Amino acid sequence: MSSTVRSGFIEKIKAHVELLDPVTWISVFPCLAGGVMASGAMQPNVHDYLMLFALFILYGPLGTGFSQSVNDYYDLELDRVNEPSRPIPSGRLSEKEALWNWSVVLVVAVMLSTWLSIDIGGQRGMVFAGTLLTGLFVGYIYSAPPLKLKKNIFLSAPAVGLSYGFITYLSANALFSEIRPEVIALAGLNFFMAMALIMMNDFKSKEGDAKGGMKSLAVMIGSKNTFLVAFIIIDLVFASFAILAWSWGFHVLMYFTLASLAVNIFIQVPIYSDPKNSVSFMQNAVDDGFGNAIGKSDVHEHNAFLRFILVNNLLFLTNQLVAAGLIGMKYLGQ
Repeated sequence: MSSTVRSGFIEKIKAHVELLDPVTWISVFPCLAGGVMASGAMQPNVHDYLMLFALFILYGPLGTGFSQSVNDYYDLELDRVNEPSRPIPSGRLSEKEALWNWSVVLVVAVMLSTWLSIDIGGQRGMVFAGTLLTGLFVGYIYSAPPLKLKKNIFLSAPAVGLSYGFITYLSANALFSEIRPEVIALAGLNFFMAMALIMMNDFKSKEGDAKGGMKSLAVMIGSKNTFLVAFIIIDLVFASFAILAWSWGFHVLMYFTLASLAVNIFIQVPIYSDPKNSVSFMQNAVDDGFGNAIGKSDVHEHNAFLRFILVNNLLFLTNQLVAAGLIGMKYLGQ
């Protein structure tokens, strides 16, 4: 194989991986980890470690990757405006190659899910398979016509909350134990948190969405009001989390959750007032520290959102993983 052919082949593989958008895979990992921890049933043996590895592959590169690939395939015209450097609008992948990309990933995801659900067996196996298939279905209709849920924020936000925040928790729990009632509550909190974050993430494509007739919240009510709605939802999530922690007997966690809420509000107020210049001390973290993981943006509102999630996500993930660990200890050995 000549160096030119080899180079072309490598670039093509890179484009296929980029279409699956690896940066987005990590968004489901905390929920998967939380679901497993809260089960209190994973054993330190080769079988369970392999099951855990398969779970992360299933919901990361396969499940999340599938939804991202489908999104790029059906949003080609929008991406020509919003993200022209993506694999399809840039010409690095043809539409036919993109179709093969998500079709192959879909088949592999279904096969792996089937194997895992058979290994689990019984009602838990049915729950596991059902949650994964639901996620794949929602991931498809989110971007694909005729439904194309992403066209309207009142459909797209719940779809994202369900796929990224809710079923991931249930599926990870079902992998090792019966569904814990506390896990359903944590899954619900993640559902609403994901909804709020996707509302603000749409800032980055506001211009293209408006031209393409996409009804994001930023297009419908403006950026300032979108911040307000999203921040209210997020604050209610933290407040509900504190109440749940108290009801579960995790009193120290409740105080930490309330402190997290106070920090969030402290950051939200200046961002709401001045998205461009507020919380500027965190800009270096976005540009040089976490930029490769969370992305970068020249849109002032979206850049402010990126600064906000650095703190918000750290606080929320810390709280939920501590809660999941405490719940798992409760069920340990049962």
